[in-house]
Amino acid sequence: MAKGGQTPPEPGGGPQASGTAPGSLPGSEDVRAAWARKDAGDVAGARLDAQRILAGSPSPEDRERAEDLLRATETPRALYGYALLGAVILAVLLGLALTRYS
Repeated sequence: MAKGGQTPPEPGGGPQASGTAPGSLPGSEDVRAAWARKDAGDVAGARLDAQRILAGSPSPEDRERAEDLLRATETPRALYGYALLGAVILAVLLGLALTRYS
């Protein structure tokens, strides 16, 4: 049983499309390898693989799976906002410290 908000792994070990037999993923070997890389934790490598697949002339199914992979691994925009907020707070605190001790 999954605990703490964890999702139990799917029987096939990766993303499963509806209408496929368990254990068989749609797409070419390159697409399956890119998803396997993502599942193994190599997100940057998986994104590079997906971009390489899209740069070629993939089948419509491979194109869809590669675009899904890119969407699944993109950085959330809110994260950039939090980073900017942290930088502003750090700059304000640094400015206050410099004015106090100078």
